[in-house]
Amino acid sequence: MKRILMTGNEAMAEGAIQAGCRFYAGYPITPQNEIPAYMAGHMPQAGGVFIQAESELAAINMVFGAAACGARAMTSSSSPGISLKQEGISYMAGAELPAVIVDVMRGGPGLGNIWPAQSDYFQATRSGGHGDYHCIVLAPSFVQEAYDFMPAAFDLADKYRNPVIILGDGMLGQTMEPLHVTTSPRHHVTRQNKKWALTGCKGRTPNIVKSFYMKEGDLEKVNLLLQKKYKTIKIREQRYEGLFLDDAKVIIVAYGTMARICRAAVERLREKAKKVGLIRPISLWPFPENAFRLVNSRARRRVKFLVAEMSYGQMLEDVRLTLDGQAEVGFLGRSGGGIPSEEEIISKIKKL
Repeated sequence: MKRILMTGNEAMAEGAIQAGCRFYAGYPITPQNEIPAYMAGHMPQAGGVFIQAESELAAINMVFGAAACGARAMTSSSSPGISLKQEGISYMAGAELPAVIVDVMRGGPGLGNIWPAQSDYFQATRSGGHGDYHCIVLAPSFVQEAYDFMPAAFDLADKYRNPVIILGDGMLGQTMEPLHVTTSPRHHVTRQNKKWALTGCKGRTPNIVKSFYMKEGDLEKVNLLLQKKYKTIKIREQRYEGLFLDDAKVIIVAYGTMARICRAAVERLREKAKKVGLIRPISLWPFPENAFRLVNSRARRRVKFLVAEMSYGQMLEDVRLTLDGQAEVGFLGRSGGGIPSEEEIISKIKKL
């Protein structure tokens, strides 16, 4: 274990390598360019493959091929680049292929700008491609988490044979913080452990990896199996952090780097004896509904919630769906590079 200084982007790249990622294909777009740059320099040293693809579409389909052969594979991009990858992500979900996709969000819509935003929430959690599928979505808040979440992402991808999205933003990607990194690989995964992979069929029945079904009824059967898997994931893989929930009268809900700002606001208010708490969803899909049920069962009172995000009400929908009208929900949101400040958050809470 050693302590070094890294950006969030570099931390995610190093975390992926330590997690056993041995194939990376990407295409440059700010504010995530440090990821392909780091991979270009370090993947060959780890015995892996780095490819700068000719486009985002090419990159995701290269990842499809590598994942089908059993490799731990990854790509990364930023908002409009992730939009271009959606068809390939849908194909991978349909073919049940594990891979990790890193989205370092920028302002939008359209080409937007390179400032941080959280306006890809719908695209990530509502499965921006076609068909009834889901990606597991994890949202780190700190550079250390950006590093630590990578092994978890690859493990979840392999466990459920499903794409996993790491949803960060330009602030996390560009922030430089000290972090602890391991000096030896934390995971050893071989293609031989993946009995479904296309590793050659000598001595066994050939494997087939596809998402195309022409025989009547076959695709519906596949969809039913996928839905059963998603239900299992929703039960088992909800992740969140709770802060001062036992006595809170107002609870802020925020994820990613926005949660860092909200945490500071909560601590300031706590110093003034204000009963304010924080729920930080770590898994955005599955959304951590259990965190809200826990609050309601403990509190035995009506708690008010404030959703704060760098978008105009995307995670807000999931909070409202989870609470189902049982509590008042306020909202504070900015986007296009606008970031709610501690002062704005505190002012909004006082109004509640």
